[in-house]
Amino acid sequence: MIEDRTFERIRSRIDGYLPDMIRLQAALTAIPALAPENGGDGEMKKAAFLVETLRKMGFPPAESCNAPDSRVSDGARPNIAVRIPGRNADRTVWVMTHTDIVPPGELKLWERDPYECWVRDGRVYGRGTEDNQQDLVASIFAAKAFLDEGIVPESTIGILLAADEETGSGYGLDYVLETRRDWFRMTDHIVVPDAGNEEGSMIEVAEKSVLWLRVRVSGKQCHASRPALGKNAFRAASHLVVRLDGLAGIYGARDPLYDPPESTFEPTKKEANVPNVNTIPGEDVFYLDCRILPVYPVDDVLATIRGMADEAERQFGVTIALEPVQKSDAPPPTAHDAPVVRALAEAVRAVYGVTAAPRGVGGGTVAAVFRKYGYPAAVWSRYCHMAHQPNEYCLIENMVGNAKVYAHLFLQK
Repeated sequence: MIEDRTFERIRSRIDGYLPDMIRLQAALTAIPALAPENGGDGEMKKAAFLVETLRKMGFPPAESCNAPDSRVSDGARPNIAVRIPGRNADRTVWVMTHTDIVPPGELKLWERDPYECWVRDGRVYGRGTEDNQQDLVASIFAAKAFLDEGIVPESTIGILLAADEETGSGYGLDYVLETRRDWFRMTDHIVVPDAGNEEGSMIEVAEKSVLWLRVRVSGKQCHASRPALGKNAFRAASHLVVRLDGLAGIYGARDPLYDPPESTFEPTKKEANVPNVNTIPGEDVFYLDCRILPVYPVDDVLATIRGMADEAERQFGVTIALEPVQKSDAPPPTAHDAPVVRALAEAVRAVYGVTAAPRGVGGGTVAAVFRKYGYPAAVWSRYCHMAHQPNEYCLIENMVGNAKVYAHLFLQK
């Protein structure tokens, strides 16, 4: 329970932050934070801007946990924590967001420069505005309201800004939990706004296992007019892609906890092969994104894919190498009645008038890293599913409303 009058003061203060929230969105969008895998130089410039912004806002000094990475010019990937002490020093309520983004994709699909925010019809547009800046900004201003109102939160407020969420978290949360476990307690409430729905009615407590696979087919290059002299790697790869559709039948279990309720196996990225039309490619590379219900071990799926690849090798006389880019069996789920789940449900009901229920998701979230280390993290956000899309946007009302949800959490005893 919380005191209604105190919460109303916080709510009113957050409403008054709206112009500043939009300005911070614009400033963050103008600093592309892309991982080296996505053609970028990491998150250091964005992190440095945020540290200075938090200092100017009056937050306590930020703590850093920088993961060494020789691929970026600064030599490290930044992870930042800032805490505001509360009445209960034995528990921190964390909101963890990430600073990295994905590339904008095809620029012709964007109305404007993806790194220049624009506001229209109650929306803030730009790459990263929803994923994950909506809740990054919301969490900062939720905490700032306590500083500006002079209200001591019930529990310590923790704002965690992590790197490398979009490409596996090896330089982000994984590194933080390997090196700074002292930041966290098992009694902490950890909220990760990395998934959700438009109503705010879903609290994610479980997720599927993940397998990202690079498939390299090697044949023999030759002139297209003499195909018998070569082995067409593109044709073999194409046949394998169709054969892989059979995975959905082999691993066909359904679990209504998850959305979607079945395992998915999708061919996605494809690397360029030959640059000209009249050459048969000797090598072809594509990627497979598998989201697998936890009832199936990832190694079993990988073995099945290996068997399908072996059949294609025999049929086309090629060799096929399978390289896992990301491979993780889903950790144990957060309990449906965990304290953080109950606290989130209370906050969502108070702010949005919505009943939020625990669910599982098809995609992986960074909360899996917390769960791997035994922390019962919960994933929640009210958002529009615009992540990774052209003309990405966040609803201003979601950014402001979510800030109030986090503030409610910070006030709960």
